[in-house]
Amino acid sequence: MRLLRNLLSIAVVLVMVSVGVLFALQNRQQVPLDLLVYTLAPKSVALWVLSALALGGVLGVLVSSLIMMRMRIALGSTKRQLDKARAEVRGQATEGATAEAL
Repeated sequence: MRLLRNLLSIAVVLVMVSVGVLFALQNRQQVPLDLLVYTLAPKSVALWVLSALALGGVLGVLVSSLIMMRMRIALGSTKRQLDKARAEVRGQATEGATAEAL
């Protein structure tokens, strides 16, 4: 099963790279990128589009990593609270058992 998943992942990556190369070959027209206050030098349309796609992917991974780190920290805090509550319940249960024995 693991081999099949790896082969499928490799196939998807190869298809994506092929589509990117074909896109770049079909979009060679040079256009400047106007950022309101600054205009970048003319580059191919494919370069601008693929750069935006890559930048969006990297930013998405970074943001989701930050969210995951916050969730893991919150989970650790909640686990510590649960352990503390369990210890407190065990302590009360042993106190109740010793009180009954007397």
